[in-house]
Amino acid sequence: MALTETYESTYEQWAKQPHLPDDILADLDKMKNNKDQKKDAFGTFLSFGTAGMRGVLGAGTNRMNIYTVRQAAEGLAKFMDTLDQATKDRGVAISFDSRYHSKEFAHESAKVLGAHNIKSFVFDDIRPTPELSFAVRHLKTYAGIMITASHNPKQYNGFKIYGQDGGQMPPKESDLITSYIRKATDLFAIKVIPETTLRESKTMNLIGEDVDEAYLAKVKTVNIDLDLVKKIGKDMKFVYSPLHGTGKVIARRALEEAGFSNYSVVPQQTIADPEFPTTPFPNPEFPQAFDLAKQLGKKLSADVLIATDPDADRLGTAVRQPNGDYQLLTGNQIASVLLNYILAAKKRAGDLPTNATIVKSIVSTELAAKIAASYGVATKNVLTGFKFIAEAIHHYETEHDHTFEFGFEESYGYLIKPFVRDKDAIQTVLLLAEVAAYYKSQGKTLYDGVQEMFKKYGYYAEKTIAKEFDGLDGKDKMAHILNELRQNPLTEFNGHKVIKHADFQSQTVVDKDGKSSSTGLPESNVLKYWLDDETWLTVRPSGTEPKVKFYLGIVAKTQSASDEKLDSYIKELDKLIDKLIK
Repeated sequence: MALTETYESTYEQWAKQPHLPDDILADLDKMKNNKDQKKDAFGTFLSFGTAGMRGVLGAGTNRMNIYTVRQAAEGLAKFMDTLDQATKDRGVAISFDSRYHSKEFAHESAKVLGAHNIKSFVFDDIRPTPELSFAVRHLKTYAGIMITASHNPKQYNGFKIYGQDGGQMPPKESDLITSYIRKATDLFAIKVIPETTLRESKTMNLIGEDVDEAYLAKVKTVNIDLDLVKKIGKDMKFVYSPLHGTGKVIARRALEEAGFSNYSVVPQQTIADPEFPTTPFPNPEFPQAFDLAKQLGKKLSADVLIATDPDADRLGTAVRQPNGDYQLLTGNQIASVLLNYILAAKKRAGDLPTNATIVKSIVSTELAAKIAASYGVATKNVLTGFKFIAEAIHHYETEHDHTFEFGFEESYGYLIKPFVRDKDAIQTVLLLAEVAAYYKSQGKTLYDGVQEMFKKYGYYAEKTIAKEFDGLDGKDKMAHILNELRQNPLTEFNGHKVIKHADFQSQTVVDKDGKSSSTGLPESNVLKYWLDDETWLTVRPSGTEPKVKFYLGIVAKTQSASDEKLDSYIKELDKLIDKLIK
């Protein structure tokens, strides 16, 4: 059923289909007399990019449902049909989180792949995204599918495709898969094979504890100072919350096997509940996600609170301050304190390679680069998207020119050991617990550690402001903002001169004298400005949501000066955004 000229006729064609699931029928009935809802649901297809697709659950071509999931799986299957038989026979690993319809979407994907005689290896229950990345590498499958909407609200779900290295599918292959998805316009004609038939023929296979054990064996290698963990780990008081998601399956086992036995879980949030009843935004960067953890933490006098998002690829933490309250750390601060510990511990142990390097996104803190430089460690900046960090790791392993030590994005995603090729909150839980134990062994807290880092390297601060553009004209509005900035590049901002700016779409960097050079990075719809006071500003549309994101980074000599400077720049950025939107 091709997307027809009007959303009304597309709606009618859906409404006439026999055997529709009850939830789809109910959604169709709900929007029967609402033109705006129909237009949004049927006026276009869900966007499928290099990070896969993500959207609101419901009926429609612009919604997450079994038909759009089948379309995505069909695109992957059609692409795999073009590969040689041995490569195709390696199959696809599939995992899913605790959201509504996640398990159903995972199994529907396997049924579509099965119609193309492609083997699938499906987890028997919810598992974290990083474990799916590991499973692709461990089982040597050609691809992986993760059904998740990560930290989005309960109304959302998503479909992510992973490549054979365990990273998100590279742009070249992703573009080809997208082209096959676009050709599968008759959503109701996509062939599926019954699950019982696939299981009997061993085309669809269940995995679980076998992969868990292999993954946990690798996770055990993340901790650096095993003696410290052994001595202090059992005394470390901290609270952990999986925010109703997949972390409950693996994180607790990882902690206990590592020797961190004195932790407590937030009981209400350890239930894998797709309603996310205790927090409307199951996102560990939001303070309200820690409300219950704070209550339990104060009761227990816990040193640290840790939360992972529903698919356990992102991690947030709150640290106890001298007055007993808890201070939430930013993603950049968490990354910096982890990095500082890794490099210091490895240098003490004589294990820091001479060609060590860290990899971070272009919108992440420069504090990390400064820390790395102090240890003689290189920093590589890549585009936003963990697949680019995965590509850098692959390059290092192939060329042997650098040794990967740490990778991160400011959006609360970190990778310590590259046996996974995506953000891994399970690894991070263990290392963060060790870092907290290190400071506890010195009579300090993780908060003290962050303050020591600022005193040594400078008081860095960052802010991300995201503006949403929903509806069919949202993409046009987003494009207008980027085009406006391209046609009229900033020359000064908040009273400071722009000394360099980059357009990653044209892959050019222009300095204050007008000299142009290459970014050295792939093409991307991103703009970045560097100012004469070490401030930087980056603008980019989100790859998964209808948002334009504005990133600010500043540095000052004291905490109060940093706060004041950041506040000043935020006010100026708000004015710029209002101007661009109007």
